[in-house]
Amino acid sequence: MPVLSPSFDPKSVEWRHVVDPTCTAFKIDFEHSLLGYDLATGRLDMLLRYGKGRGHCRRHRHVASTLTLVMEGEQHLLEIQPDGSTKAIVRKAGDYALAAPDALPHIEGGGDDGGTILLSMTAPDGILFEYLDEDMRNGWTLSIAQYVDAWNDGAVYGAAPIPPPPLPERPGV
Repeated sequence: MPVLSPSFDPKSVEWRHVVDPTCTAFKIDFEHSLLGYDLATGRLDMLLRYGKGRGHCRRHRHVASTLTLVMEGEQHLLEIQPDGSTKAIVRKAGDYALAAPDALPHIEGGGDDGGTILLSMTAPDGILFEYLDEDMRNGWTLSIAQYVDAWNDGAVYGAAPIPPPPLPERPGV
């Protein structure tokens, strides 16, 4: 089991910053840190950190079973209900939550003063998240292996896949 950080102290882990100015509905601006993972058992532990000013991560739903612990600040979620309505959830430092696999889609971010969240996920099939576009459709998934590969490459995890270019038209077809 690779352990990248022997501590989950936010002051001692390596942080990677993610922003996405193409999202106009809300501010995608957060940091993440990979703590450890086990591909064989489908486990990944990570930290998310939102700075002051209510930064968010991308629209998503957790496919993996997820333990959430708010370490500092707040975690704000706007959960999309099956009927299309929304449910606001606010967790404060010290709050703990456990979500079953295939959670509802949501938009997640920090409070006014930010927030630091520990996520411990178990995904027997290896899939952590499904991301959704601005219309809450056209999902794409992120596996543990893809997250780890992105971390090792210094790339941003979970970015929307780039569609292939259209095929050239063939005369007479």
